[in-house]
Amino acid sequence: MLISQDLTGSLSWASLLSTTALIWLCCVVIYRRYLHPLTRVPGPALASVTHLYAFLFNNVGGSRYYAQIEKLHRRYGPVVRITPDEIHLADSENYDRIYYVGSKFSKAPNFYRAFGSNSAAFTTASNEIHRVRRAALNPLFSRRMVLELEDVVQSKARKLYLRLVDALAAGTALDLHHGFRAVSVDVITDYAFDNCYDLLDREDFGVNFFAMVRGLGPAFWFFQQWPFIQPVALKTPLWLARILSKPLGSFLQMQADCREQIVSVKEDMDAGRDRSSSRTTIFHQLLDPNVTEGHVVPSVDDLKDEAYIIVAAAADTTGNAMTIAAYNVISNKTIYRTLAAELKGAFPDPHARLDFTLLEKLPYLTAVIKEALRLSFGVIGRLPRVTPEPGAVFNGYAVPAGTIVGMSSWMMHRNEHVFSSPEKFNPERWLDPAAAKVLDKHLVPFGKGSRQCVGMPLAYCELYVTLGTIFRRTENLEVYQTGPEDLVYDDYFSSYHPSNARRFHVIQATG
Repeated sequence: MLISQDLTGSLSWASLLSTTALIWLCCVVIYRRYLHPLTRVPGPALASVTHLYAFLFNNVGGSRYYAQIEKLHRRYGPVVRITPDEIHLADSENYDRIYYVGSKFSKAPNFYRAFGSNSAAFTTASNEIHRVRRAALNPLFSRRMVLELEDVVQSKARKLYLRLVDALAAGTALDLHHGFRAVSVDVITDYAFDNCYDLLDREDFGVNFFAMVRGLGPAFWFFQQWPFIQPVALKTPLWLARILSKPLGSFLQMQADCREQIVSVKEDMDAGRDRSSSRTTIFHQLLDPNVTEGHVVPSVDDLKDEAYIIVAAAADTTGNAMTIAAYNVISNKTIYRTLAAELKGAFPDPHARLDFTLLEKLPYLTAVIKEALRLSFGVIGRLPRVTPEPGAVFNGYAVPAGTIVGMSSWMMHRNEHVFSSPEKFNPERWLDPAAAKVLDKHLVPFGKGSRQCVGMPLAYCELYVTLGTIFRRTENLEVYQTGPEDLVYDDYFSSYHPSNARRFHVIQATG
């Protein structure tokens, strides 16, 4: 009898809890769909009531929510509600209203917290705290510092060139997909830690390293959808994380590697050991109390977050642009001939040093690089910001303070009203100075404003020097077994080609 009563009581409680949960869910759906401040903003019904709509497109069939958002804009117009509390804008005139120096629009905390690197300047939501953290990094990525670092970039570009020469002489194809990315990673690790990863010296250019970085992607979207799991997941022992989840294992492994690098730098400094070079390095500077005088020296764990963001950003963004540039130049004989002729005219001696300051003055090379940045989408998806008081109006839709609003380079760079035939790689569009001035306003590969990518000057140096070296010193390259279908992107904040895509290789042309 007692057992029967206990069972009946348990069932009653279970029934009550399930009924309560169902009523609560219905109330949430009704509020979000019909009573929420964003109710008037058009968009799919499912997206207005649950974040699972976005999660689905970010995790099924590749991470392509950015492409789905473009479809939604075609259907609903320039303002679309893409989650219960977020809108996306397509009108490029709104970009400078959100992303500008001194903007009151702050980064959306839940979105950027998913990186698991809360101490980094990049992920800092507060504009005030970001200003302090970014101030320490700005001098280290200034144009002056990049010019001092040019010899490092030149040496990495030369290594890739020599690898290409060896491959062509042997009649084999060279993997420039990973080769270009290895240039960026070797540059930044040399500069950051005075301890280069030397991926360019590995036969496969460090394929496993890049697989690990790409493996971080699914964890990013997972932690956004279920943020309460992140603190527990990040405390998981590394050996167990590798068993439980490949993305989590990759995430923790990379953080551990970055922490080890910072500890090594600090131990060398504490012991007074000489570095292998006399150049300024990022983390020697950030750990030096003489440099940070008047400010608290960051902890090892704080700088571990900074290192993780810097290395991860270097792994694919600039490499994407180099890949898109090289693929399209080699695939189009007219572009190839024009670029080669310009480089030969500027540098008659093929073995002469190709100085960055001279390369960046070449109009056709500059046009090729701008077009590559337009179509490579280092960050392809939205950059969400929180609307400040007292709210804002976008294309006739009033949104209250606290609304998350975002725009994307995917939409900006494919705006057919600005870029005619937007899917076509066409350097010619940049050659007329008056036209280029208009186009430049809509070219946002590094973002804009106070939150613009701090590494932009270094990225330009790598692009000019590496592409200039390859196309001045080699001839008659041919794309090997790579097509446009291999160059589409999955969005894991940084853009990655699908894991099953054929990587960009080149070979000596036979014709």
